[in-house]
Amino acid sequence: MLVTFETQAHANITMFGEVAVSLLKLMGQSGTVPGAILAADVPEALQRLRAAVSEHADEPLDPAPTPGTKDDGEGQHVSLAHRTLPLIDLLEAAAAAGENVMWGSP
Repeated sequence: MLVTFETQAHANITMFGEVAVSLLKLMGQSGTVPGAILAADVPEALQRLRAAVSEHADEPLDPAPTPGTKDDGEGQHVSLAHRTLPLIDLLEAAAAAGENVMWGSP
């Protein structure tokens, strides 16, 4: 599953579903897809995501391997700090413009 984040203030961002749900939960959301954050609540969600990144910046946040693929644990991993960069940019733009943020499966 893929999840696309949308706002009028920024280009759409698409992420792997498991990664997106993890980030939604870090923002204080339920993780339900589809969903939305009202413009008034975007700054708080952004603050929560930034706090999680500052506490766990180097922890890997990778999607689960697909069935039939081998994960030997020695591959490259993407950290939480890097995984959140596009979403933080989107949330910053939405907060600055006073826009809602929505997400769903394309």
